[in-house]
Amino acid sequence: MESTQPIQQGVILVGRKPLMAYALAAFTAFQKSEAVVLKARGRAISRAVDVEEVTKRKFFPTLKAEIVLGTEIVKDKQTSRETAVSTIEITLRK
Repeated sequence: MESTQPIQQGVILVGRKPLMAYALAAFTAFQKSEAVVLKARGRAISRAVDVEEVTKRKFFPTLKAEIVLGTEIVKDKQTSRETAVSTIEITLRK
């Protein structure tokens, strides 16, 4: 399955890495900008929410979060089947 969207600066794609890896990535991204976007799909959605909470509690207690939920249609290369996958975008602002 593939995504055709390019990766943007200030966007953290949450996946299988440990939680603190993403929290530290968010902390580092805040050194360069006032806003960071956490994006996740499927099973990684709960980890993205955890990253937001850890970042808020450990590093920036005054962060404001804006959450957008959605669905992406993903096409499997091998079987040509399309599957709907839930998505989340959490925008964190100082």
